[in-house]
Amino acid sequence: MSDVSSNTLRFAIPKGSLEGPTIELLAKAGYEVYSSSRGLRPGSNDPELDLYLIRAQEIGRYLGQGFLDCGITGYDWAYESGVDLVDLAELKYSRATTRPTRWVLVVPENSPIQKVEDLQGKRIATEGVGITQRYLKERGIEAEVEFSWGATEVKVPDLVDAIVDVTETGASIAANRLRIVDTLLTSFPHFYANPSAFADPWKRDKMERIALLLRGALNARGKVGLKMNLPSNKLSELIEKLPSLRRPTVSYLSEEGWVAVETVIDEIIVRDMIPDLKRLGAEGIIEYSLNKIVP
Repeated sequence: MSDVSSNTLRFAIPKGSLEGPTIELLAKAGYEVYSSSRGLRPGSNDPELDLYLIRAQEIGRYLGQGFLDCGITGYDWAYESGVDLVDLAELKYSRATTRPTRWVLVVPENSPIQKVEDLQGKRIATEGVGITQRYLKERGIEAEVEFSWGATEVKVPDLVDAIVDVTETGASIAANRLRIVDTLLTSFPHFYANPSAFADPWKRDKMERIALLLRGALNARGKVGLKMNLPSNKLSELIEKLPSLRRPTVSYLSEEGWVAVETVIDEIIVRDMIPDLKRLGAEGIIEYSLNKIVP
Protein backbone atom coordinates (compact mmCIF):
# COMPACT_ATOMS: atom_id res chain seq x y z
CA MET A 1 0.00 0.00 0.00
CA SER A 2 0.98 3.66 -0.34
CA ASP A 3 3.66 4.94 2.03
CA VAL A 4 2.16 8.25 3.07
CA SER A 5 5.21 9.15 5.20
CA SER A 6 7.57 9.43 2.22
CA ASN A 7 8.16 12.74 0.47
CA THR A 8 7.98 11.03 -2.87
CA LEU A 9 4.90 10.95 -5.04
CA ARG A 10 4.09 7.76 -6.94
CA PHE A 11 2.68 9.18 -10.15
CA ALA A 12 1.21 7.14 -13.03
CA ILE A 13 1.33 8.28 -16.64
CA PRO A 14 -0.99 6.48 -19.09
CA LYS A 15 0.92 4.22 -21.46
CA GLY A 16 -0.41 4.02 -25.00
CA SER A 17 -2.31 6.55 -27.08
CA LEU A 18 -2.42 9.16 -24.29
CA GLU A 19 1.25 8.78 -23.41
CA GLY A 20 2.68 11.33 -25.85
CA PRO A 21 0.08 14.07 -25.23
CA THR A 22 0.38 13.56 -21.45
CA ILE A 23 4.17 13.82 -21.44
CA GLU A 24 3.90 16.94 -23.61
CA LEU A 25 1.40 18.49 -21.20
CA LEU A 26 3.60 17.67 -18.21
CA ALA A 27 6.53 19.36 -19.97
CA LYS A 28 4.44 22.49 -20.50
CA ALA A 29 3.60 22.39 -16.81
CA GLY A 30 7.31 22.24 -15.98
CA TYR A 31 7.79 18.51 -15.44
CA GLU A 32 10.12 17.00 -18.03
CA VAL A 33 9.69 13.23 -18.38
CA TYR A 34 12.57 11.13 -19.68
CA SER A 35 11.41 7.82 -21.10
CA SER A 36 12.56 5.25 -23.62
CA SER A 37 10.47 3.15 -25.97
CA ARG A 38 10.78 0.14 -23.64
CA GLY A 39 11.10 1.73 -20.20
CA LEU A 40 8.16 1.63 -17.79
CA ARG A 41 9.83 3.68 -15.04
CA PRO A 42 10.70 7.02 -16.64
CA GLY A 43 12.73 9.69 -14.92
CA SER A 44 11.95 13.37 -14.57
CA ASN A 45 13.47 16.70 -13.64
CA ASP A 46 11.58 16.55 -10.31
CA PRO A 47 13.28 14.16 -7.85
CA GLU A 48 10.12 14.08 -5.74
CA LEU A 49 8.22 12.22 -8.49
CA ASP A 50 8.43 8.44 -8.78
CA LEU A 51 6.94 7.86 -12.23
CA TYR A 52 5.25 4.76 -13.65
CA LEU A 53 4.06 4.12 -17.21
CA ILE A 54 0.90 2.04 -16.86
CA ARG A 55 -2.00 1.30 -19.18
CA ALA A 56 -4.78 3.82 -18.64
CA GLN A 57 -7.23 0.97 -18.03
CA GLU A 58 -5.25 -0.13 -14.96
CA ILE A 59 -4.36 3.17 -13.31
CA GLY A 60 -7.67 3.59 -11.47
CA ARG A 61 -7.41 0.11 -9.97
CA TYR A 62 -3.84 0.63 -8.76
CA LEU A 63 -4.80 4.00 -7.30
CA GLY A 64 -7.75 2.45 -5.51
CA GLN A 65 -5.54 -0.30 -4.09
CA GLY A 66 -3.03 2.23 -2.77
CA PHE A 67 -0.08 1.14 -4.90
CA LEU A 68 -0.01 4.59 -6.51
CA ASP A 69 -0.52 8.03 -5.00
CA CYS A 70 -1.85 9.81 -8.08
CA GLY A 71 -2.07 9.52 -11.82
CA ILE A 72 -3.61 10.71 -15.04
CA THR A 73 -6.20 8.50 -16.67
CA GLY A 74 -9.47 8.88 -18.49
CA TYR A 75 -12.66 9.51 -16.58
CA ASP A 76 -14.01 6.50 -18.47
CA TRP A 77 -11.43 4.11 -17.01
CA ALA A 78 -11.87 5.48 -13.50
CA TYR A 79 -15.61 4.97 -13.92
CA GLU A 80 -15.00 1.47 -15.27
CA SER A 81 -12.86 0.51 -12.27
CA GLY A 82 -15.54 1.65 -9.82
CA VAL A 83 -13.03 2.77 -7.17
CA ASP A 84 -13.21 5.76 -4.83
CA LEU A 85 -10.71 8.39 -6.00
CA VAL A 86 -10.08 12.09 -5.38
CA ASP A 87 -10.64 14.01 -8.61
CA LEU A 88 -8.06 16.80 -8.64
CA ALA A 89 -8.59 18.17 -12.16
CA GLU A 90 -10.31 17.50 -15.46
CA LEU A 91 -7.70 17.88 -18.21
CA LYS A 92 -9.33 18.69 -21.53
CA TYR A 93 -7.04 17.02 -24.02
CA SER A 94 -7.14 13.68 -25.82
CA ARG A 95 -5.02 11.37 -27.94
CA ALA A 96 -5.64 12.98 -31.33
CA THR A 97 -7.78 16.10 -30.92
CA THR A 98 -9.11 18.44 -28.25
CA ARG A 99 -12.43 16.58 -28.31
CA PRO A 100 -13.48 14.22 -25.53
CA THR A 101 -13.41 10.48 -25.99
CA ARG A 102 -16.89 9.07 -26.52
CA TRP A 103 -18.08 5.56 -25.68
CA VAL A 104 -20.73 4.82 -28.26
CA LEU A 105 -23.19 2.04 -28.95
CA VAL A 106 -22.57 0.93 -32.54
CA VAL A 107 -24.37 -1.39 -34.95
CA PRO A 108 -24.02 -2.13 -38.68
CA GLU A 109 -25.61 0.44 -40.97
CA ASN A 110 -28.38 -1.99 -41.96
CA SER A 111 -29.05 -3.32 -38.47
CA PRO A 112 -32.70 -3.36 -37.28
CA ILE A 113 -31.48 -1.97 -33.92
CA GLN A 114 -32.55 1.68 -33.87
CA LYS A 115 -32.64 2.45 -30.14
CA VAL A 116 -31.24 1.05 -26.91
CA GLU A 117 -34.47 -0.81 -26.12
CA ASP A 118 -33.87 -2.95 -29.20
CA LEU A 119 -30.86 -4.48 -27.41
CA GLN A 120 -33.09 -6.57 -25.13
CA GLY A 121 -31.75 -10.13 -25.22
CA LYS A 122 -28.95 -9.23 -27.63
CA ARG A 123 -25.15 -9.70 -27.39
CA ILE A 124 -22.70 -6.78 -27.08
CA ALA A 125 -18.91 -6.82 -27.27
CA THR A 126 -16.80 -4.11 -25.61
CA GLU A 127 -13.64 -3.40 -23.68
CA GLY A 128 -15.70 -1.26 -21.29
CA VAL A 129 -17.79 -4.03 -19.73
CA GLY A 130 -18.55 -2.09 -16.55
CA ILE A 131 -19.49 1.06 -18.45
CA THR A 132 -21.85 -0.91 -20.69
CA GLN A 133 -23.44 -2.95 -17.90
CA ARG A 134 -24.21 0.17 -15.87
CA TYR A 135 -25.66 1.89 -18.91
CA LEU A 136 -27.98 -1.06 -19.62
CA LYS A 137 -28.98 -1.47 -15.97
CA GLU A 138 -29.97 2.21 -15.71
CA ARG A 139 -32.32 1.66 -18.65
CA GLY A 140 -33.70 -1.70 -17.55
CA ILE A 141 -32.24 -3.54 -20.53
CA GLU A 142 -31.07 -7.13 -20.18
CA ALA A 143 -28.39 -8.06 -22.69
CA GLU A 144 -25.26 -10.20 -22.70
CA VAL A 145 -22.08 -8.13 -22.47
CA GLU A 146 -18.77 -9.80 -23.33
CA PHE A 147 -15.25 -8.45 -23.03
CA SER A 148 -13.45 -7.67 -26.29
CA TRP A 149 -9.67 -7.56 -26.53
CA GLY A 150 -9.74 -5.22 -29.52
CA ALA A 151 -10.66 -5.06 -33.21
CA THR A 152 -14.20 -4.79 -31.91
CA GLU A 153 -15.59 -3.38 -35.16
CA VAL A 154 -15.11 -6.67 -37.03
CA LYS A 155 -17.34 -8.59 -34.61
CA VAL A 156 -20.62 -7.17 -35.86
CA PRO A 157 -22.87 -8.57 -37.17
CA ASP A 158 -21.44 -12.11 -37.36
CA LEU A 159 -20.33 -12.57 -33.74
CA VAL A 160 -22.38 -10.03 -31.79
CA ASP A 161 -25.38 -7.82 -32.40
CA ALA A 162 -23.73 -4.56 -31.30
CA ILE A 163 -20.52 -3.16 -29.90
CA VAL A 164 -19.64 -0.39 -27.48
CA ASP A 165 -16.45 1.29 -28.63
CA VAL A 166 -14.37 4.43 -28.16
CA THR A 167 -14.24 7.23 -30.71
CA GLU A 168 -13.14 10.85 -30.93
CA THR A 169 -14.16 11.81 -34.46
CA GLY A 170 -16.37 8.90 -35.56
CA ALA A 171 -14.29 8.51 -38.74
CA SER A 172 -13.34 4.88 -38.09
CA ILE A 173 -16.96 3.96 -37.38
CA ALA A 174 -18.15 5.48 -40.63
CA ALA A 175 -15.28 3.85 -42.55
CA ASN A 176 -16.38 0.44 -41.29
CA ARG A 177 -19.99 1.09 -42.39
CA LEU A 178 -21.26 1.20 -38.84
CA ARG A 179 -23.86 3.44 -37.22
CA ILE A 180 -23.93 5.09 -33.78
CA VAL A 181 -27.14 4.40 -31.85
CA ASP A 182 -26.30 6.25 -28.63
CA THR A 183 -23.47 7.76 -26.59
CA LEU A 184 -22.96 6.08 -23.23
CA LEU A 185 -20.30 8.34 -21.78
CA THR A 186 -17.93 11.17 -22.69
CA SER A 187 -14.49 11.35 -21.17
CA PHE A 188 -11.42 13.54 -20.84
CA PRO A 189 -8.35 12.58 -18.85
CA HIS A 190 -8.45 13.50 -15.16
CA PHE A 191 -5.74 13.88 -12.55
CA TYR A 192 -6.77 11.51 -9.74
CA ALA A 193 -5.40 10.83 -6.26
CA ASN A 194 -5.57 7.90 -3.91
CA PRO A 195 -7.65 9.10 -0.90
CA SER A 196 -5.11 7.98 1.72
CA ALA A 197 -2.25 9.72 -0.10
CA PHE A 198 -4.40 12.85 -0.46
CA ALA A 199 -4.90 12.86 3.30
CA ASP A 200 -1.13 13.26 3.81
CA PRO A 201 -0.37 17.03 4.01
CA TRP A 202 2.88 16.92 2.02
CA LYS A 203 1.45 14.75 -0.76
CA ARG A 204 -1.76 16.75 -0.91
CA ASP A 205 0.16 20.00 -1.31
CA LYS A 206 2.40 18.45 -3.97
CA MET A 207 -0.55 17.09 -5.94
CA GLU A 208 -2.47 20.38 -5.74
CA ARG A 209 0.58 22.21 -7.06
CA ILE A 210 0.83 19.80 -9.98
CA ALA A 211 -2.91 20.16 -10.70
CA LEU A 212 -2.59 23.95 -10.74
CA LEU A 213 0.29 23.83 -13.22
CA LEU A 214 -1.45 21.27 -15.44
CA ARG A 215 -4.53 23.49 -15.64
CA GLY A 216 -2.29 26.46 -16.40
CA ALA A 217 -0.61 24.56 -19.23
CA LEU A 218 -3.99 23.72 -20.74
CA ASN A 219 -5.18 27.32 -20.40
CA ALA A 220 -2.21 28.40 -22.52
CA ARG A 221 -3.02 25.96 -25.32
CA GLY A 222 -3.71 27.77 -28.59
CA LYS A 223 -2.77 31.18 -27.14
CA VAL A 224 0.26 33.41 -27.57
CA GLY A 225 1.60 36.56 -25.99
CA LEU A 226 1.72 39.68 -28.12
CA LYS A 227 3.52 42.91 -27.32
CA MET A 228 4.31 46.05 -29.27
CA ASN A 229 5.07 49.74 -29.07
CA LEU A 230 2.24 52.00 -30.22
CA PRO A 231 1.65 55.74 -30.58
CA SER A 232 -0.37 56.65 -27.49
CA ASN A 233 -2.97 58.51 -29.56
CA LYS A 234 -3.78 55.20 -31.31
CA LEU A 235 -4.44 53.20 -28.14
CA SER A 236 -8.20 53.79 -27.97
CA GLU A 237 -8.51 52.94 -31.68
CA LEU A 238 -6.58 49.73 -31.11
CA ILE A 239 -8.86 48.61 -28.30
CA GLU A 240 -11.98 49.62 -30.27
CA LYS A 241 -10.98 47.83 -33.46
CA LEU A 242 -9.52 44.77 -31.77
CA PRO A 243 -11.86 43.90 -28.87
CA SER A 244 -9.90 40.70 -28.28
CA LEU A 245 -7.28 42.97 -26.73
CA ARG A 246 -9.53 43.90 -23.82
CA ARG A 247 -7.62 44.77 -20.68
CA PRO A 248 -4.15 44.76 -22.20
CA THR A 249 -1.19 45.79 -20.08
CA VAL A 250 -0.23 49.35 -21.08
CA SER A 251 3.01 51.02 -20.00
CA TYR A 252 4.21 54.51 -20.91
CA LEU A 253 7.61 54.61 -22.57
CA SER A 254 10.41 57.08 -21.92
CA GLU A 255 9.81 58.48 -25.39
CA GLU A 256 6.87 60.82 -25.11
CA GLY A 257 3.80 59.91 -27.13
CA TRP A 258 4.42 56.15 -27.10
CA VAL A 259 3.09 53.26 -25.04
CA ALA A 260 4.03 49.59 -24.73
CA VAL A 261 1.07 47.21 -25.07
CA GLU A 262 1.10 43.56 -24.05
CA THR A 263 -1.69 40.99 -24.12
CA VAL A 264 -2.60 37.33 -24.55
CA ILE A 265 -4.58 36.33 -27.60
CA ASP A 266 -5.71 33.29 -29.61
CA GLU A 267 -2.87 32.23 -31.89
CA ILE A 268 -5.18 31.57 -34.83
CA ILE A 269 -6.09 35.26 -35.26
CA VAL A 270 -2.60 36.74 -34.90
CA ARG A 271 -1.89 36.34 -38.62
CA ASP A 272 -4.79 38.70 -39.42
CA MET A 273 -4.04 41.04 -36.55
CA ILE A 274 -0.40 41.93 -37.18
CA PRO A 275 -1.01 43.77 -40.50
CA ASP A 276 -3.77 45.78 -38.76
CA LEU A 277 -1.37 46.65 -35.95
CA LYS A 278 1.18 47.90 -38.45
CA ARG A 279 -1.44 50.12 -40.10
CA LEU A 280 -2.08 51.68 -36.70
CA GLY A 281 1.59 52.54 -36.44
CA ALA A 282 2.69 49.76 -34.09
CA GLU A 283 6.40 48.98 -33.97
CA GLY A 284 8.53 46.22 -32.47
CA ILE A 285 5.69 43.69 -32.60
CA ILE A 286 6.68 40.48 -30.84
CA GLU A 287 4.68 37.24 -30.76
CA TYR A 288 5.83 34.67 -28.19
CA SER A 289 4.67 31.24 -27.08
CA LEU A 290 3.17 30.53 -23.68
CA ASN A 291 3.58 27.50 -21.44
CA LYS A 292 1.09 28.35 -18.71
CA ILE A 293 -1.72 30.78 -17.99
CA VAL A 294 -2.76 30.72 -14.34
CA PRO A 295 -5.80 32.91 -13.60
